[in-house]
Amino acid sequence: MPTFDVVSEVDMQEVRNAVDQANREATTRFDFKGTDSAIELNDKELLLASSTEDRLRALYQVLQEKLVKREVSLKSFDVGKIEEASKGTARQRLGIQAGISSDHAKKINRFVKDLNLKGVSSQTQGDQLRVTGKKRDDLQAVIAALKAEDFGIPLQFNNFRD
Repeated sequence: MPTFDVVSEVDMQEVRNAVDQANREATTRFDFKGTDSAIELNDKELLLASSTEDRLRALYQVLQEKLVKREVSLKSFDVGKIEEASKGTARQRLGIQAGISSDHAKKINRFVKDLNLKGVSSQTQGDQLRVTGKKRDDLQAVIAALKAEDFGIPLQFNNFRD
């Protein structure tokens, strides 16, 4: 029986490269001189810091450009509010969302069931979903429908087995 997995993964090496490029650009660009703008990468979040909210927004825009160039989906980040930090500086946290949460898994399962394709079923396995079907064409139709729908998270399809 043909199967495939629906996953939501973030390539951390590409995120690291984008952060390095954005930090390098922030140190060399004229409008960032003297603003102490920097991006810090932790395990599950990015921390943007700058001297003003305006510079922080510009730093976030630079980061977005670098992420898009490296083909990292912006849906992978949970953007936090801009907070005031010490000495009048501003900071912002971006959470990295990897894996499919139970809420998103329920929505995707419901969506697959609502397609009404005969012999196609899906089940949650940890932070991914396994979709099984009798026909390869039905599974390809499911992939096309999932790509067309926006669930708020980036979806990848792997482990396609015949």
